[in-house]
Amino acid sequence: MAKHSNDRLQGTLDLLVLKSLAARGPMHGYGITVHIQSIAGEALRVEEGSLYPALHRMAQDGWIKAKWGATENKRKARFYSITPAGLKQLDAEEKRWSELTDAVARVLQFT
Repeated sequence: MAKHSNDRLQGTLDLLVLKSLAARGPMHGYGITVHIQSIAGEALRVEEGSLYPALHRMAQDGWIKAKWGATENKRKARFYSITPAGLKQLDAEEKRWSELTDAVARVLQFT
């Protein structure tokens, strides 16, 4: 599903989640949040109210799949993993992000 160019900033969460799953393998929602925040520090904060709807939507789009499992603390949780379609989407999202950041940099450097 292609996104309109105005959705690029809003799609950042998709990019971060897909990249996290591609890099770390299957994780539960809280693990995804901790991973993103541990790498980004205080610059990014992933809220549950944004994460879980995004995970649900990405699963519906076929980019990720979910499977029940047990956490390190023996709690039942859904573990998410990236699919081949998700890897393809990740590549597209990374290209879009690069285009966006290059365009912003050009505007900021214009004198």
